[in-house]
Amino acid sequence: MPEVQKISVALTGEQVSALKAAVETGEYATTSEVIREALREWQWKRELRSEEIARLRQSWQVGKASGTAVPLDLDETRQDARERLRLAASRTA
Repeated sequence: MPEVQKISVALTGEQVSALKAAVETGEYATTSEVIREALREWQWKRELRSEEIARLRQSWQVGKASGTAVPLDLDETRQDARERLRLAASRTA
């Protein structure tokens, strides 16, 4: 088990009440357990956010490397979408 260290954290009264309520209802054994779980979740979210940023950067680079943008004809795009929808509907009928 990793070394356990104590730190001091300032919380609002509302936060302290929420911690104590989680323990009193039996959801957690101690307030420290609540804080440790919150920190694990925070670390997990930071990791996910970092991975998402990396994916977005990669997509950005792929997009830039794909060449110059060309004008989009919205009427043609709508017509193509309607045709695909019509074909999909006819396959399921």
